[in-house]
Amino acid sequence: MSRRERGSVTAETAAALPALVVVLGVALWAVSVVGARLECVDAARAGARAAARGDGLSAVREGALTVAPAGATVEVAVGAALTQVTVRVRVRPVWAVALPEVAVSASASAATEKGVLP
Repeated sequence: MSRRERGSVTAETAAALPALVVVLGVALWAVSVVGARLECVDAARAGARAAARGDGLSAVREGALTVAPAGATVEVAVGAALTQVTVRVRVRPVWAVALPEVAVSASASAATEKGVLP
């Protein structure tokens, strides 16, 4: 490899490195969004089970919020046949404020047990 070729490899690497950093940042951002989604799913399932068996609405919300990501909101709808819990959160990366927020939500339903509603 000649001296001239070694210099061109260095220049190509210097040009490609910022693109690699951007791709890595986007990949990490996607992983954090997927992680938040999984936490929302777990929180919604736990809340739906608790609400369907007759736990109080405040206990259901508190239980779901302990599993949900920080800043999440929990909505509970108890019906005669079906109980539904929805967990929503907006995720923003701490390390890159230039990236947009992503709205993540999950919903879970469970059959309401007999005797829960009057």
